[in-house]
This record gives sequence, structure tokens and C-alpha cells, in this order.
Amino acid sequence: MTEAAYRFGRHDHLIGVLSTPDSRDAAAPRPGIILLNAGLVHRIGPFRMTVELARMLAGQGYAALRFDLSTIGDSSGTADAGSREDQVLADVQDAMAVLQQHAGCSRFVLMGLCSGAQNAHHVASIDPRVVGTVFMDGYAYRTRGFYLRHYLPRLLHPVRVVRAAWRQLRRIGRRDDVDLPGFAVEWPSRQQVISELTGMAQQGRKLCFIYSGGALGYFNHPRQFGECFGSLAADPNVQVRTFPEADHTFILAGDRARLREFIADWMQQSF
Repeated sequence: MTEAAYRFGRHDHLIGVLSTPDSRDAAAPRPGIILLNAGLVHRIGPFRMTVELARMLAGQGYAALRFDLSTIGDSSGTADAGSREDQVLADVQDAMAVLQQHAGCSRFVLMGLCSGAQNAHHVASIDPRVVGTVFMDGYAYRTRGFYLRHYLPRLLHPVRVVRAAWRQLRRIGRRDDVDLPGFAVEWPSRQQVISELTGMAQQGRKLCFIYSGGALGYFNHPRQFGECFGSLAADPNVQVRTFPEADHTFILAGDRARLREFIADWMQQSF
């Protein structure tokens, strides 16, 4: 495995590191991997998660590019007009060009945690060169089953109910508990996400959904995927895996190792 840093992009404004395997099978080219930022964390990822994933994937025979989107990490901004979504799409397509030029890749798998999963979804819904995605703590929506699993155990323990009510009372009037709408991200409707995911699956794209224990506030059981997304749960191109013992950023080395092992197996089976 070798690594090289590149400055690239339509304005030469993006910075990334490409991990390439020592040998590639020209007769059966594999898709290139693009690893997206998690929130404002730069391209190494939380606790070097992205570095570890890229190097593991390169060891498995895949070229993997970890890079910073515009205005994040070492990448600068541009004067391009358009929305943030338009900018993300253009940045990822610039990353595809790097993998095409330096690793001969014409198909791509996008991987992202949190906002990275949302950005992967957006690009995959538009660019047909995306043949697979790994969404980590990405979209899901609370269902009736979610609320039953969340509240029923609490209602069976009156002490917990009293404690929860006391916590709510203590929050009333606290300025530091006021929601800050400027930092909130509005998700698309469930109907829109279902429509886009269904289209991806019908086109034969491989979709991998991973939910950690950090997503328990909106996703609390593997069954919820079917409750939320219906027939997608039974689609052969869809795989769902939960890591309830891990936190949102996979802070523990053992949790990250299990995550890498699962992704490596999924990649080998899918591509």
C-alpha cells in the first residue's frame, strides 16, 4: 500500500490523501472508495477512523481517497454559486476524477459518518457512477415501534419517570438548554428518502446502513429499519448492521476494529 497527498479540484482548492494497493487486477477493476468528512472533522476522521478505513481498504485491494470538502480541514472555499449540496456534489465529482486519473477507477463507493452519510446519499441519488454506499448513522426516522421501545421500559419503572420529570423541570428557563436553530440540520422527508433509496436499490447499487449506539435517539432496534423504510429491508442490495455497544464516533479502538472488519467483509461480498 502506498499513499500520496494531492491538491485537486475545479479550483485546485481541495486536499486529499490517496491510498492505493500495491497491485491491481486490470481485468477486474474494483471501484474506488471515497471517504467523506464527518461534520467539521477533517479527513483523518474521528479518532483516525477514516485513516484506518482507507488503509484497511487499500490492503484489501481498493484505492481509497480521504479528502476535505470545501471549507473543511485543509481545503479552501470557492466563489461558486449554488447551495452547499451543489458544492458537495461538485467536490465529490472532483474526487472521482482524482481516482480515475491516479487509480483508473470508473465506479465508486461512498462512505460517510453522520453528515458524511447524508452527503453520500445526496451524491449517490444523482451520480450513476456511484455503485455502493456505506451510511454510518445516516437517515432513519422514528416509528411507532421506536417510541414503544423507548418509553415502555421507562413507564414500567416509576422512579425513572419521576427522575425524567425532574430533569425536564430543571431545564425550564435555562438559557444553555435553548435549541440553536442555526446549528440544526433539517432532514428531507421520509417519503423523499425512501424514493431515492428505492431508486438506488433498483439500479443495483449496494447499500450498507450502519447504526451505532450513538443513534439511539432516533434508531433503537434493527427492526426499525423495516418499520421505517418498508420493503427496502428485504431488498438483496440492502444490508443493515447495528453496533449498539459503540458510541457515535466509535471512540474505542475495539469498536473501530469491529467496524472495519464488517466493512471489509461487506466490500468483498459486494464487489
